[in-house]
Amino acid sequence: MARDASNSSTLQLLARLGFAVNGLLHILIGAIAITVAIGAGSGSADQSGALGQLASSPGGVFLLWTVVIGMFALGLWLLISAFVMQGEPKRKWLRRLANIAKAIVYFALGATALTFAQGGSSSSAGSTQSASASLLSSPGGTIVLFLAGLAVLGVAGYFIFKGAAQKFRSDLAVPSGPAGRAVIALGVVGYVAKGVALAVVAILVGVAALTQDASKSTGLDGALKSLAALPFGTIALVLIGIGLIAYGVYCFVRARRARL
Repeated sequence: MARDASNSSTLQLLARLGFAVNGLLHILIGAIAITVAIGAGSGSADQSGALGQLASSPGGVFLLWTVVIGMFALGLWLLISAFVMQGEPKRKWLRRLANIAKAIVYFALGATALTFAQGGSSSSAGSTQSASASLLSSPGGTIVLFLAGLAVLGVAGYFIFKGAAQKFRSDLAVPSGPAGRAVIALGVVGYVAKGVALAVVAILVGVAALTQDASKSTGLDGALKSLAALPFGTIALVLIGIGLIAYGVYCFVRARRARL
């Protein structure tokens, strides 16, 4: 039943929609990061900021509901696919756990988009701080928060490695010729940029755990904005913004050419 569901043309179409809306969110986050870097804006450079921009744009409600459907569909497809993995047992279980983890992330993004679609709002940075504060106030919470930072750092390293080593090529049918080279370039730049951004998030989470200060853990928005305060931080933030936009464009290509 799981295999039949994962091979459903309707679910696959909706999963491709999920890749596309994920690309849209990354393009918006990258654009917000660039405007913050050059002093032309002060929005939240994270999923909440991107969803807020969609909510305030013409036809925003329609776009938000599209994001909701796409995110939940992609999460469902990943969850179902985790149970039909093929290959060597140890590697299969690692891929299965990775798919389940990604499904949880997309379900969470879908839930956040649902809040905006229903006329509400949410702050990713505030939610991260609140969760960190709850952990720090509980027994053993400091260790858990520090381990969470290490986990995010591991994910960041995975993104950087996947981009630099071009491991993403197995996820989609890369076109031939100049178009293929452009897709590969987008993937390399996008994955590395996202990995660097997540690495800064991980560092802030670790600092929050070591200093017992939940305000240090501010999610992606705080991580990107903290770069702007560093020497040459404006340039770094612009480059990461460009990289996130590249990742977003890559996601649009994956929506069309993903191997599902």
